[in-house]
Amino acid sequence: MSTDIEKAFVKQFEREVHEAYQRLGSKLRATVRSKNNIQGASTTFQKVGKGTAATKSRHGQVPVMNLEHESVECLLADYYAGDWIDKLDELKTNIDERGVIANAGAYALGRKTDELIIQQLDRNSHLAGNDSDGLTRDKVLTAFEMLGAADVPDDGQRFAIVGWKQWSQLLGIEEFANADYIGDADLPWRGTQAKRWLGTLWMPHSGLSLTGGTRLCHWYHKTAIGHGSGADVTSDITWHGDRAAHFVNNMMSQGACLIDEAGIVTLPCKE
Repeated sequence: MSTDIEKAFVKQFEREVHEAYQRLGSKLRATVRSKNNIQGASTTFQKVGKGTAATKSRHGQVPVMNLEHESVECLLADYYAGDWIDKLDELKTNIDERGVIANAGAYALGRKTDELIIQQLDRNSHLAGNDSDGLTRDKVLTAFEMLGAADVPDDGQRFAIVGWKQWSQLLGIEEFANADYIGDADLPWRGTQAKRWLGTLWMPHSGLSLTGGTRLCHWYHKTAIGHGSGADVTSDITWHGDRAAHFVNNMMSQGACLIDEAGIVTLPCKE
């Protein structure tokens, strides 16, 4: 057998895993600040304070804003998701075993990416309401007011992630689900992946933290969280003769950090 066949198998599998990760993996990576191809064990995100405008006299010097600058370090870690593909098992099954393992690895790494981001969102201390009830209209409006009071930009880059229980509760809020308020195009009944409401993209997510019957939902601006990637999803396939199987290892190097707590409001919900 030509060795080129083995190389083609490896290249095809790497491509399938990468495509599956992009298609099926992280739901939150695109909702935060992201850096790719990082060299080293960490990267830095810049946090800039608010500037103040002032007048000047004729021929006087332009006033300086004296912006506060703060560097936030994002540490990267290596993550792996591997499995075996038995040579003879491939002959006995009518499914594409390579495709199944590729999708499973992509899902696992995608969940890890979201887990890193959620861990940083959980560090926020700005709470809207308490955990005595679910996701109510009043709790949503309280969070909306808090974001506005903190001067969080309403520029189309706000995101809200809630649990599936809270998504069901949102569907019971008329302003969220009624076409009279949001129009036909944004009705949540057309699909459960995401919908836009109050200038925010709302998404259900199964990976939000649940502690003592309290689910932590988050409403945040894209610039509040940073995500760094030193090595995107790659795969390594090796043949083990003693096992008569290929070992498929999917891996990546990523990290996340909290940049600006003021850009996040957490909604604790009873579940």
